[in-house]
Amino acid sequence: MNYSVLIPMLVFLIIIFFIGYWSSRKLASSSNFISDYFLGGRELGGFVLAMTMVATYGSASSFLGGPGTAYTMGFGWVLLAMTQVVTGYFVLMILGKKYAIMARRYNAVTMIDFLKARYNSTVVVLLSALSIIIFLFSAMAAQWIGGARLIESLTGLSYQSALFLFAVSVLVYVTIGGFRAVALTDAVQGAVMLVGTLVLLIAVIISGGGVSNIMQDLINENPNLVTPYGAEGNLSAAYVSSFWILVGVGVVGLPQIAVRAMSYKNARSMHRALIIGTVVTGFIMLNMHLIGVFARPILPGIEVGDKVIPLIALETLPPWVAGIVLAAPMAAIMSTVDSLLLLVSSSIVKDVYLNYVKPDASLKTIKRMSFGVTGVLGTIVFLLALDPPDLLIFLNLFAFGGLEAAFIWPIVLGLYWKWGNKYGAVASMATGIISYIALHFYNIENGNLFGVHTVTVPVLLSLVAFIAFSLLINRQAYDYNAILYRNEKQA
Repeated sequence: MNYSVLIPMLVFLIIIFFIGYWSSRKLASSSNFISDYFLGGRELGGFVLAMTMVATYGSASSFLGGPGTAYTMGFGWVLLAMTQVVTGYFVLMILGKKYAIMARRYNAVTMIDFLKARYNSTVVVLLSALSIIIFLFSAMAAQWIGGARLIESLTGLSYQSALFLFAVSVLVYVTIGGFRAVALTDAVQGAVMLVGTLVLLIAVIISGGGVSNIMQDLINENPNLVTPYGAEGNLSAAYVSSFWILVGVGVVGLPQIAVRAMSYKNARSMHRALIIGTVVTGFIMLNMHLIGVFARPILPGIEVGDKVIPLIALETLPPWVAGIVLAAPMAAIMSTVDSLLLLVSSSIVKDVYLNYVKPDASLKTIKRMSFGVTGVLGTIVFLLALDPPDLLIFLNLFAFGGLEAAFIWPIVLGLYWKWGNKYGAVASMATGIISYIALHFYNIENGNLFGVHTVTVPVLLSLVAFIAFSLLINRQAYDYNAILYRNEKQA
C-alpha cells in the first residue's frame, strides 16, 4: 500500500468530516430543520454558491470518465467537453433572480416544491419525484464507481473493498450535515479541484517533453487523435452541436443544479457566482480533458479509461504530491454524490412523505426519516455499483439526459410563460421521459437517430407537448403575483 499517497488523501477526508460535524452542530440548534437541512437556510454567498455549483457539476465524469474518454478519442472529446464551459452562466442567467424570488414566495425548499406551487398538481409532483429517483440512481451509481476506482488505483484494495470505504465516508457526513455541510465542503473541494488540475497539467506536459512533442506523438500514433472528429472519425458536427443541449443549456433542467439557484443570499452573490463559476468550470473542464489526451503517449495501453487520471498522477508526480492532487477528483466525486443523495432523500421525505403521507409529522419524525432515507439510499447505490461498466461517463450522461428531458420546460416555461399550466407540464414530462428512454435503447441498437445526441429529440418533443397541451386544455393566464397577494393577506 502506498502510504505516501494515502496520507494526504486521509488528511483531506478528515477536514471534510470536520466540516460535516461542525454543520451538524449548527443544524441541531436550527429552528427550521427542513430549510437548513435541504437548502442551507438560503445563506450562500457568491463564492460558496459558485463553488458548490462547480463542484456539483464537476463530477466523476469530469475528473475520471471525461479524461478517460479523451484518452481514447483524442481532441474531438476535448472539443465536446468545452461545450460545458457556459453551463453555470446559463443556469444562473436563465433561472436568475426570478427563480429565487418565486421560490421564496412559494416557500420552496426543493425544485419539486417550486413545481408543486406553480402548477398545483399532484401528478406533477409524483412524476417529478419518480423521475428524480429513477435517473439519479444511475447518476449516483456512476459517482460511487468513480470513487471506488480512485481508491482502488491508489491503495491496491479490491474494487469491492474500495467501494465500501468510499460509501461509508460519504454517508457519514451527508447524513449528519445536510445541505450546509454539502455546500461548505463543496467550496473546499472546488478549490482543491482548481489547484489539483493545474499541478497535474504542468506535470504531464513536462513528463511528455512539452506540448509540441506530445502532439507529434499523438499524430504519429493516429492523426485522427488531433482532429475534432475523434480517433475513429465518428464525431460528426451534428452530434457535437447537439451534445451542447445535454451539457450546456439543458443543465437548467437538472434538479441538483436548479436547487442551488434558489439558495443564494442576495443578487450580489448571484452575480459573483456567475463570473467565478464560469471561469472555474472552463479552467477545470479544458485542462482535465487535455490531461486525458496528453496522457496517451506517456502511458499507452491503459484499458480501463476511468483509471487514466490516477495512473498518470502516480506516474508523473512524487507520491505525496499525487496524493494531494488526487484529492481533486475525490473532492469532485464526493461533492456530487452527496448532493445527489440529499436531492433524492428530499424528494422522498419532503415531496412525497410530508405532502401526501403525513403532513403533520413531528420534527423528530422528519429528522429520523431524513437520516434514515439517506442511509438506505446510500446502501442501495452501493449494491448497484458492485458491478461497474468500463466507462462510467455514459451512466452519468444517461441520467443527465433523462432529467433534462423531464424538467427543462416545466421549470423554464413555468417561470416565464404565463400560459403554461399543469396539463402542459404533465404532458411535457411524460413525453420527455418516455421518448428519452425509448430513443436511448433505439440508438444503442441502430446508431443515433438523425445523427444527433439522444437528448435532442425528446427535448424538442417535450417542448411541443408543453405548449400544445397548455393552449388546448383549460387555457388560462397565470398570475405570478397572486401568491404574493395571498401571503400579504395572511400576514
